[in-house]
Amino acid sequence: MYSNNYSKIPDILTRKEAQSILKIGKGTMFRLIHNGELPAIRLGNNRFKIKKEDLITYIENSVYVG
Repeated sequence: MYSNNYSKIPDILTRKEAQSILKIGKGTMFRLIHNGELPAIRLGNNRFKIKKEDLITYIENSVYVG
């Protein structure tokens, strides 16, 4: 399991905040959300909120250990 200091991450993030943490572009973020790879709460047209625990789960499941 990947160990990091997640205490600084807010409990609910905007799409842009999550995108910044993951260091990915807007298109990649929308693909992750729309494909169900990263659960998100839709608040309108292209407005999403992501729970901290869902982001952490995504990060920890995406770590490549060669």
